Amino acid sequence: MSKTKCSIGLMSSMVAPAKEPNAMGPKEMELILVKEQNGVQLTNSTLINPAQTPVEPQERETWGKKIDFLLSVIGFAVDLANVWRFPYLCYKNGGGAFLVPYLFFMVIAGMPLFYMELALGQFNREGAAGVWKICPILKGVGFTVILISLYVGFFYNVIIAWALHYFFSSFTMELPWIHCNNTWNSPNCSDAHSGNSSDVSSFNDTFRTTPAAEYFERGVLHLHQSRGIGDLGAPRWQLTSCLVLVIVLLYFSLWKGVKTSGKVRFKVVGMPCVLSSASMTSMSQLPPPPTHVSLSLSLGLLQVWIDAATQICFSLGVGFGVLIAFSSYNKFTNNCYRDAIITTSINSLTSFFSGFVIFSFLGYMAQKHSVPIGDVAKDGPGLIFIIYPEAIATLPLSSAWAVVFFIMLLTLGIDSAMGGMESVITGLTDEFQLLHRHRELFTLFIVLATFLLSLFCVTNGGIYVFTLLDHFAAGTSILFGVLIEAIGVAWFYGVGQFSDDIKQMIGRRPGLYWRLCWKFVSPCFLLFVVVVSIVTFRPPHYGAYIFPDWANVLGWVIATSSMSMVPIYATYKFYSLPGSFREKLAYAITPEKEHELIVRGEVRQFTLRHWLMV
Repeated sequence: MSKTKCSIGLMSSMVAPAKEPNAMGPKEMELILVKEQNGVQLTNSTLINPAQTPVEPQERETWGKKIDFLLSVIGFAVDLANVWRFPYLCYKNGGGAFLVPYLFFMVIAGMPLFYMELALGQFNREGAAGVWKICPILKGVGFTVILISLYVGFFYNVIIAWALHYFFSSFTMELPWIHCNNTWNSPNCSDAHSGNSSDVSSFNDTFRTTPAAEYFERGVLHLHQSRGIGDLGAPRWQLTSCLVLVIVLLYFSLWKGVKTSGKVRFKVVGMPCVLSSASMTSMSQLPPPPTHVSLSLSLGLLQVWIDAATQICFSLGVGFGVLIAFSSYNKFTNNCYRDAIITTSINSLTSFFSGFVIFSFLGYMAQKHSVPIGDVAKDGPGLIFIIYPEAIATLPLSSAWAVVFFIMLLTLGIDSAMGGMESVITGLTDEFQLLHRHRELFTLFIVLATFLLSLFCVTNGGIYVFTLLDHFAAGTSILFGVLIEAIGVAWFYGVGQFSDDIKQMIGRRPGLYWRLCWKFVSPCFLLFVVVVSIVTFRPPHYGAYIFPDWANVLGWVIATSSMSMVPIYATYKFYSLPGSFREKLAYAITPEKEHELIVRGEVRQFTLRHWLMV
């Protein structure tokens, strides 16, 4: 007995097995500590559980089919800007020769930035804010692009509501914008279809307007009942009803996630291609215009290169957080490089195609009114809600062609609006788990908030609010956001590490060309465009209406509110981190997955090799 006690007393500890309810599962163990002090044995028995298997995070939702992702990205990139902005800029800057700077910037900046955002979202599998675990101090740029997408939604949905109003108005035997005998027409209305030569010559008269222009500004917008942005009036019930339909469609397309929205896009993205072809068919029924696309251009003009650069950013949709959100739902091994090449190529081809269609209509309208094409070429809503409908009205079966055209606008607009909403929803639900658990309610909150603020754009003076938002919400601010994004990925996170991430996904590192663009060319390009856009800033206007100073101040408040997210969050993050200044900086610019290296002093961002690596 004494031997037994002695042997036990010499053991510092021993482990005895407990019950095994499941031989294949985890086992409970009883830990018995035996010590001897002054001949007295002291025991301590504790029942311990084995280390719990870490609970894997909920698997991220993925697209139902690969084609859903491609159609979603294409549908977002190919939007109304391809229809109204590209043709106008093409004409303004010399016609076909505008393609030279446009394609140049597409190659050195557009495609690399597009590829970068797809890869960034796919590897990190989070929205625009969550991906900045690669450089915590720059997380504010994620909130910048989310806020910009939200601002754009306030007025972009209004364009869809206008198109829906026109769509319903097209179901008549005679289109309402053909004659001047309607209740909304003014004495200055000049009937374009009358044989009166004085009416035709008066097209360029300041005091004369066409039926199509009066239908849009007086029949739809009721602009004549407003004295300016300070006199908005109440929302128009017709446009409000159309806006409600748009919001309902957006909600039920987005509330269940990308599997639902992917199915919706599968049904509508192909429509613009089919309907654009139908529009080209209708165009062939018009008399051939005497004008042609000019190829003469002084490529040294600074404004030409600025217009080409900004069009690339807005056309591809980089910097809105949408591409990051969409690609975050891809499978990890998806070939994002191939997707970037396909979608950017389709976007450019669509711009060229729509440009030829629109130019043909503009040429026809210039011939019809015996004026230079510059007098009918307009930027923005006036092109697709005044000039194009007027040309359609001259076709046989004009009502049918009008229906086709406005269905095309609706599909183009809905695709892009869904992308912008998804950027906001994904970016915030990935960041805040409470919102993630209640995605349906949060989606409802976002669309309702968008609807309420969009009501300012469907009042009598709503076009002024629309113009102000269009000018400030996504101008310099979006270029600034993309600039910080490019610097954060290429310099702070590092081109080398980013290339290694891409290799893990698609099996090979990006070529030297892409790495040079990310590191040097694209940031320099974006810095140039940001500086020039500020230096050459011109206040917005609508027709002859000049916005008051307080409206311009409000516009800059909107623009700076999104840009300020970057310094505000960076300041908060830096001062919330523990340690000395050097330790704070290390944690702020080092990816979260590398934070354990900081303790050992292995901060690659503090080495010269990191900053020189390409």
